[in-house]
This record gives sequence, structure tokens and C-alpha cells, in this order.
Amino acid sequence: MKLKAALLVTSDRVSRGEAEDESGEAARELLAPVAEVVEKRVVPDEAEAIRRVLMEWSDAGLDVVLTIGGTGLSPRDVTAEVTRSVIEKEAGGIRTALLVRGLQSTPRAMLSGATAGVRGRTLIVNLPGSRSAVREYVELLVEVLPHAAEMMRGETHE
Repeated sequence: MKLKAALLVTSDRVSRGEAEDESGEAARELLAPVAEVVEKRVVPDEAEAIRRVLMEWSDAGLDVVLTIGGTGLSPRDVTAEVTRSVIEKEAGGIRTALLVRGLQSTPRAMLSGATAGVRGRTLIVNLPGSRSAVREYVELLVEVLPHAAEMMRGETHE
């Protein structure tokens, strides 16, 4: 059974139609072996818009929500802070694994404030907006997402 996933692109430029969303489409393709992306939305870098979608999707019981963008140091980057405000349990190992993977490609990965955690039975993971970073991180995530979903559902595991 494939997981149910959603993609939330947080970008002022993409939301205004000034840029194309290549990263979200890359994530959709890479998730295909383990998850069906049942919804994708683009919102501006605004805390309330991001919070509303994260709450809606986790309340709907999706297995995984990937946010794309808004994880850096600029004043408009608020995705990680909003995510921390809605999750109930942090997934620090995921955050660390993504950071380590990113640092293998570029020292700029340390500038990301991305986080990961669980709300209800939904895993929420922040990804940067870079297409190359999304590709690297989703390739890593697909290895653990099915087991993470089993754990969140309380299924027994070894």
C-alpha cells in the first residue's frame, strides 16, 4: 500500500507566478515508489497560510507532508518556525540525516533551519527550495518513509 503524501511549496515568487516550481515536481517523481502525492499547493512565505495547510493536511490523516522552501535565514523564511509550532513530536534523526546529507554537497546546507516532526499520524518534513537539495533529500527519505508510517500508526515493528 502506497503512502498518502502532500507537497507544500512555500515561495513568494512561485505563488505570484514569477517562478516555476521545479522542486515540487522533482519531489513528486522521487516519492512515486513509496507514496502517492494526493495534493500539492503553493503558498507565499506567510506563517498563517503555511500553518493552515499543515493543520488541514495532518488533520486529514495524510502519512507525510513535505514542505519545499522557506527554510533559510532570510526574514521571509518562516516554514521551519511554523512547522515547529504545529508538530507534537520532533523527528530529530530525520533532521540530522538531511543535514549530514546536505553537508556532503555544500557547506551552505548548515544555513538551513529545516525541521521534521509528527502531528497526529502525519510526518512533516521541511526541505529547502533548491531542486538539487530536494532530489538528494527525497532520495534519502524514501528509504525510511514506509517504516516511519508504520511506527506512527502504532503498528508493531522489530
